[in-house]
Amino acid sequence: MLENYDVILASNSPRRRELLAGLDISFEVKTIPGLEESYPATLKGGEIPLYLAQQKAHAYDSIMTDRMLLITADTIVWSDDQQFGKPKDAQDAIQMIHRLSGKTHQVYTGVCIRTLHKEVSFVAKSDVTFAQLSDEEIAYYVERYRPFDKAGSYGVQEWIGYVAVEHIDGSFYNVMGLPVQRVYQELKKFDNKG
Repeated sequence: MLENYDVILASNSPRRRELLAGLDISFEVKTIPGLEESYPATLKGGEIPLYLAQQKAHAYDSIMTDRMLLITADTIVWSDDQQFGKPKDAQDAIQMIHRLSGKTHQVYTGVCIRTLHKEVSFVAKSDVTFAQLSDEEIAYYVERYRPFDKAGSYGVQEWIGYVAVEHIDGSFYNVMGLPVQRVYQELKKFDNKG
């Protein structure tokens, strides 16, 4: 699939690399350091990662070639009508998980797939329900797993996912950072149209 393209994943996330590799597509990782990740304050929920994925994609305008197919993505956790980004430190991580404990929150991933001649963007949403966690469980997770590079301060594929996630409505892989089933369907459309 996608023999006509050099597929570029524009992400430093090891989880996104692992998930895209699971589709058995050849790709390389290419990132531009120091990309701005700000967005208009009027955006809510899934609008935020969609905007950021599109902004990241257009940061590559000057290096796009006819053969390039670029994939960018951004994931946020949304709860209590606000975004939970990556924590600043351990205390911030503990506070975030406390606020997610015993409730349902949303994970949104915005994805932009583009070539020189075509661009497709979409948002995937998963509702994640956490069990009530004790202070000791939260402290243990943050100290042991140090989830400082993860939106919402947790990785669903880690210990906390085993003990806290009661229910997911939507894609599990979206919660990890890339809704690969939807990505695959969209990539097939690029492949079919050459």
